[in-house]
Amino acid sequence: MKFFICFAIFCTFCIAQTSNAQSITKKNITVVKTNSVIKLNGELDDAAWKTAATANNFTIFEPNPFTPEAAGNETEVYFLYSNDGIYIGGYLHEKSKDSIAAELTGRDGFGNNDFIGIVLDTYKDKLNGFEYFLTPLNEQWDAKVSPNTNGNSEDFAWNAIWQSATKIHSDGWSFEMFIPYSAIRFGKKTVQDWGLNIVRQRKRFGQKSTWQAIDPNVNGFLTQEGFINGFENIKPPLRLQLSPYFSTYYNHDGTAEVGTKKSTTTLNGGMDVKYGINQAFTLDVTLIPDFGQVQTDNRTLNLTPFEQRFAENRAFFTEGTELFSKGNLFYSRRIGGQPLHYNDAYNQTTGAETVVENPTQSKLINATKISGRTQKGLGVAMLNAITKPQYATIQESGKESRTFQTNPLTNYNVFVLDQTLKHNSSVSFVNTNVFRSGSDYDANVSAALFDFNDKTNTWNVGGQVSISNTTTKAKPVTGYAHLLYFGKTSGRFNFNFFQELTNGKYDKSDLGYLTNNNNIENGFNASYNWNKAKNWYNNIRIGINGSVSTLVTPIDIYKRKEYMYQGAYLNLNVNVRTKKLRFFYLNVNNGFKGNDFYEPRSFGRVFKNGNRLSFYSYYESNDAKKFSWSANLGSRFLGLFNRKTIGYGIGGKIRFSNKFSIQQYVEVENIKNDAGWANTTYTNNPATDVVIFARRSLNTVENTLDAKYNFNNKMGITLRARHSFSKVAPQQFYELDLDGNLKTPTTPFTKNVNQNYNFLSVDMIYNWQFTQGSFITIGWKNIGQSFSRSFEKSYLKNLGNIVSGEQFTGLSLRFIYFLDYATLRSKMKHS
Repeated sequence: MKFFICFAIFCTFCIAQTSNAQSITKKNITVVKTNSVIKLNGELDDAAWKTAATANNFTIFEPNPFTPEAAGNETEVYFLYSNDGIYIGGYLHEKSKDSIAAELTGRDGFGNNDFIGIVLDTYKDKLNGFEYFLTPLNEQWDAKVSPNTNGNSEDFAWNAIWQSATKIHSDGWSFEMFIPYSAIRFGKKTVQDWGLNIVRQRKRFGQKSTWQAIDPNVNGFLTQEGFINGFENIKPPLRLQLSPYFSTYYNHDGTAEVGTKKSTTTLNGGMDVKYGINQAFTLDVTLIPDFGQVQTDNRTLNLTPFEQRFAENRAFFTEGTELFSKGNLFYSRRIGGQPLHYNDAYNQTTGAETVVENPTQSKLINATKISGRTQKGLGVAMLNAITKPQYATIQESGKESRTFQTNPLTNYNVFVLDQTLKHNSSVSFVNTNVFRSGSDYDANVSAALFDFNDKTNTWNVGGQVSISNTTTKAKPVTGYAHLLYFGKTSGRFNFNFFQELTNGKYDKSDLGYLTNNNNIENGFNASYNWNKAKNWYNNIRIGINGSVSTLVTPIDIYKRKEYMYQGAYLNLNVNVRTKKLRFFYLNVNNGFKGNDFYEPRSFGRVFKNGNRLSFYSYYESNDAKKFSWSANLGSRFLGLFNRKTIGYGIGGKIRFSNKFSIQQYVEVENIKNDAGWANTTYTNNPATDVVIFARRSLNTVENTLDAKYNFNNKMGITLRARHSFSKVAPQQFYELDLDGNLKTPTTPFTKNVNQNYNFLSVDMIYNWQFTQGSFITIGWKNIGQSFSRSFEKSYLKNLGNIVSGEQFTGLSLRFIYFLDYATLRSKMKHS
């Protein structure tokens, strides 16, 4: 408490020493209508451009805020609109053609590129927007902008269909875009008035400039937008887009059980449908989806008591899902994830029976989502998905097989309401529901959220209240959680205080991700920024944060008050970007003594851990150069057995041309005297469970290779190969007593708990966008995994063994064709 009082006094002092955002004049342009159909060739040679509204006089915001663009490097952007969409053109001047950074990376790939970006806030709420980016080689990427606690976040998984062309000149490059109204969402007003900003990046100089000046010390990007008005009587066409697909797979599973078929071929077909319900709302449906070509998960040996969390790589669950992230209740990998009773299948065998087939994922039948926002700022989103029943096959040698249901027919649903308010504030409601057929339990979670900013956009207060319910034949279980925060979000010095609580019955894990409940955490975050380039640096940020965690209700089997405390930490970090575009990061963390209720893997037992002190540093060279590299070095000390950790990594990227590049990163960590769980002998009473810990050595190596070759801006090949190796070598065993201390085992522990783990994945994809939104994709996937209780000490031998061992190999072909009703209708009119 003394620390928090001192910190509050320090915050008050820092506020007094720093000023808020300086006054910036808002820009405004009036768009001009054209009846011409402009031919997109990147030349700006159509006569209509001479009448266009012009956005110029850009201002730099990195690295020297409020500095005008230098003479010879000016930016000019032009706007027109028609009954079908918006035309945007521009000329980005450069004193030298050699200053233009251009690399082919594929759609939605930043790479080593200059770019121009158009940011439209069609609802003018300063919270939600649409972004359209273009590179000198005419590669597109786009994003939806949505609010978060740090201002605005960008969802680059969102994709729209729009047209563009570029051309490089001796004194810069020019571009033309056409964004149809089907690629934007807006309200029903007769006269439209939108928020607007334009962003330009000059990669080789580490420079970004904007049409509407941006103060980096002010919270949010859209909060500082300019305006574009004059759109009259614009209406989106009937938005009906169909993407039928056909795919075929050849798979060879070298790890399949003896007597089962190792090689299989499959044919698949389905369709994605996108339908504009009205101007603002869109219905997305995926029928019989196929996700076989998504990137392989980054699997590792998980030594924690918690589930490993994986990234979502399926396009349907990443595109346009910003509303579903409200409240952090939705973890989309639950849909089509591991069956509920996957592990129970192995407990059903009798006699000589074995489980010969047990799918690790549930099959998705279909998924639907509806999302959009009304003119009055009400955002509505709903997602519904259904997975079919899943079965394991159990067989006794020479006899008929039988099945065991590992997952029932399951319906997943997410519903969100989000109302924007004045001063870029909002209130929201989120509900998730999982309904399972049969006797399995159902789950429901609801949350109410609020996030308020003052009219100066300096102070912020917000929170969330959540209720969870699980329904079974027995008495329903209801849990509670809340989050409260308050802070300063604009200025050179920012901070917030927060409290997050989940009681022991709260559970959002059926459709969300939850490691543990029964926790109350009080903490703070603070940062001080130098955003104007001086001397040797472009910007510096120093941050400090910390928290204290306790239980809400006792877990200790004897309900002792002194075991309510869990832990605390204090963390310091420094970020520096130099004028030579190099990046440095330093982190120092102190973890105080604490009580760990999860590492013992026996509910009610506790493990007393000691102080931990760690250091981590990271360096990154200028990635605009043809060769760039990065490295990190970390160490961790103290702990129960005076643990010693040394970790390091090094990587490099070579860009042979604007088409071909290779990068590799190797991460190594060696730990001595780590204290960790080794085994538990369970009884009917946690007090009599025998929990064994080990003083152990841990060695891990992660080696990742990425390569890409782009033939042009529509066709390319990517390769990603990753090998993860882990070794756990116990040195001495201890028994955990009822006070959380480690002692010599009553009975010597002799079980082999050595761990030697390898995971290898290779993903190679050829992708050709043969027409707008239509693709032919050929994929080759190779996965190998091994786990042993005996060691292979050499990393190279581990790699060699996993490469030469039995693996899963797949070859696939996927064809998807994009059909747009408005485009087809337009072509028919002009034919």
